[in-house]
Amino acid sequence: MTHPAPRSFTEALAEGPLVLDGGLATQLEASGRDLTSSVWSAQVLADDPEAVVDAHRAFFAAGAQVATTASYQVSSRGFASVGQDSLHISRLLRRSVRLARRAADEVDGETWVAASVGPYGAALGDGSEYRGDYGLSVAQLRRWHRFGIQVLADVGPDVLALETVPCLAEAEALLEEVRGLSRPSWLSMTCVGDRTRAGEPVAEAFAMAADVPEVVAVGVNCLDPADTPALVALATELSGKPAVVYPNAGEQWDAVARRWTGDQADVGTYVGTWLDAGAGLVGGCCRVTPADIGEIARAVGRRTAAPTPV
Repeated sequence: MTHPAPRSFTEALAEGPLVLDGGLATQLEASGRDLTSSVWSAQVLADDPEAVVDAHRAFFAAGAQVATTASYQVSSRGFASVGQDSLHISRLLRRSVRLARRAADEVDGETWVAASVGPYGAALGDGSEYRGDYGLSVAQLRRWHRFGIQVLADVGPDVLALETVPCLAEAEALLEEVRGLSRPSWLSMTCVGDRTRAGEPVAEAFAMAADVPEVVAVGVNCLDPADTPALVALATELSGKPAVVYPNAGEQWDAVARRWTGDQADVGTYVGTWLDAGAGLVGGCCRVTPADIGEIARAVGRRTAAPTPV
């Protein structure tokens, strides 16, 4: 029996929607791994790679179609604090993609791997990704991101996830660094209301992505789910591309106490509004569990299986 060739990520997205995974660090912590290191889940990637594969498996088993790699906090600045050099960092970046691919290849169905490119603030370990107050120029941010993006792109993920971007300067830097690459990318901002974490109009970031052909989806992640419906609609309108949306569970990160505070939301209840507003990639971020992703996957399945009215 012959089987059709698997679709590329871009082809699948065009026929979407696709279900992303949830909080990888959340799942690692739930499985008993220690995330108190300054480099968080990246330390588990270095010390216990099988735990990372197991976390990916849990999300796939729940209904995710896309695994996001454990590379979010793998950077020269972050690992310099624990005495590691650029060769070690390159190995970890490549490992993150290969581990996600291992888990994806075990699934009976189409799956894809998104290589996580986290913001500069993630390497600082002080909550800067929720403020965006770096004081760095676009050129400086481009130089800082270049190494990681090139290593990840070369190892062969299906898409680069430029995620949790808190300010316009970093959005511009990332967009310029992926322009001309052979890999598709998505750009995902983190916001409060309709502003970036740095207080700028997020509409400007969405519009910036419109003329970057490598960017196949634009949207938001790691934010209050209540802010997502309007932002998804805005992202599709200004970028002309499908939206990507994967909020956290509605809590707030306390960088001093290093813990989440506040009440959790039911992320799955927002799926219908996301799809109505043009979302092509839906999932969750911090504190979103495999059970939550299962709810999201079922909501997507119900929506896409609904008969067309006559």
